[in-house]
Amino acid sequence: MTNLGARLAVWWQAAAVYRDKRVLAITFLGISSGFPLGILGDPLTAWLQESGLSKTSIGLFALVGLPYAFKFLWAPAFDRFRIPVITAALGRRRGWIIVSQIALLICVLSLGFVDLPDDIFLAAIVTLGVAFTSASQDIVIDAYRVEILEERQLGAGAATVVFGYRLGQVGAGAMGLIIASSYGWTVAFALMAAIAMIGILTVLLNPEPKSETSPRIEETMLAGLKTSVVAPLADFFSRPGWLLILGVIVFYKLGDAVLSVMQTPFFLELEFTKPEIAGIKKGVGFAAIIAGGFIGGAMVAGLGILKSLFICGILQALSNLVFVYQALAGHDLTALTITVAAENIATGMGSTAFVAYLSSLCNQAYTATQYALLTSVMGGARTFLSASAGWFADQMDWVSFFVLTTVAALPGLLLIWLLMRRYPAHGQKLRETEHAPNAGH
Repeated sequence: MTNLGARLAVWWQAAAVYRDKRVLAITFLGISSGFPLGILGDPLTAWLQESGLSKTSIGLFALVGLPYAFKFLWAPAFDRFRIPVITAALGRRRGWIIVSQIALLICVLSLGFVDLPDDIFLAAIVTLGVAFTSASQDIVIDAYRVEILEERQLGAGAATVVFGYRLGQVGAGAMGLIIASSYGWTVAFALMAAIAMIGILTVLLNPEPKSETSPRIEETMLAGLKTSVVAPLADFFSRPGWLLILGVIVFYKLGDAVLSVMQTPFFLELEFTKPEIAGIKKGVGFAAIIAGGFIGGAMVAGLGILKSLFICGILQALSNLVFVYQALAGHDLTALTITVAAENIATGMGSTAFVAYLSSLCNQAYTATQYALLTSVMGGARTFLSASAGWFADQMDWVSFFVLTTVAALPGLLLIWLLMRRYPAHGQKLRETEHAPNAGH
């Protein structure tokens, strides 16, 4: 009983990390990151459809999401350049966040004054502006989150930013449709734009992260390129075990990625209706992934990043086997609820631990650039490696396929184990800047 009490005390102390002001602030910045995705989802599609655009034209608007895939290209600018007056008043990170959020607010507000279908080109330009300013604020918010939190708080920060992100995305999407149905799209876009004020107020009420480096605006273009692009890459590739680290980034979510591609086709083949799938995935699934995120955050605070990453990876792999149970149960709503809940809890835990791990990899001298690059590697690898999921599903039955997705999770777990064995100090001092090139060199 004494041991149980001691364990509970440790977990209670670990969970206390969520009460820190900085961790709470990350929740509101997560809302600020998530709400533009909510706008670019159902509200944008409904607006275009009600304006009489063809399905082909509506489909082409999906291309406005390209800035999210290529945001690493301009991420170095946020690490190196100052904004006249604003940087002096607010600091480098807070200044860029404020500017990007004001620009985002203006772009969303402008959508309400575009006359469709006559100004379809203007609508595309403004929508692209929403995506670009949204991706830009994500770069700086991620850097701010990594720099403002202590190592032990990275898991909690990852959990709260995921929670805020989902809340902002779902909330903005639902609010846009409801407001538009009663008051029209101009009012709807105006109120959705106002959500940006949450992030603006949060930044104004919180401090600028302490940084040991500062950008120099008098650098030549060549020196600036070297410092902004080459130095962050050289810093990463100079680390012991960098190849193992890249392997973890590429393979950690592979099993989860392969499964997610075929999840909905699997449910439909079992003759679940779309409302049944949507109801359970949005209700039970949303609650489960948020709960999993907070559990994962507490684990990182209590056990450390790498150990939590390993444990959560095992749970993610095992959760894929729950789909074997679903395949055997067939069209059973209780089984569907269990399957969705188990998969989303494990995914929430794994995602939080993984975001904390990526955050720990960033040198504070180049946070924005390195985090954008790491997430781009993760996203690109996940997209490329999961593209063959449909082919494998065609070649075997569902039970065999889900066993395969579990096996696909093993390389990532093996790489983490090797990283823990060969570099036991990895993940503890990755954010230090003692060995970073001085900004003046």
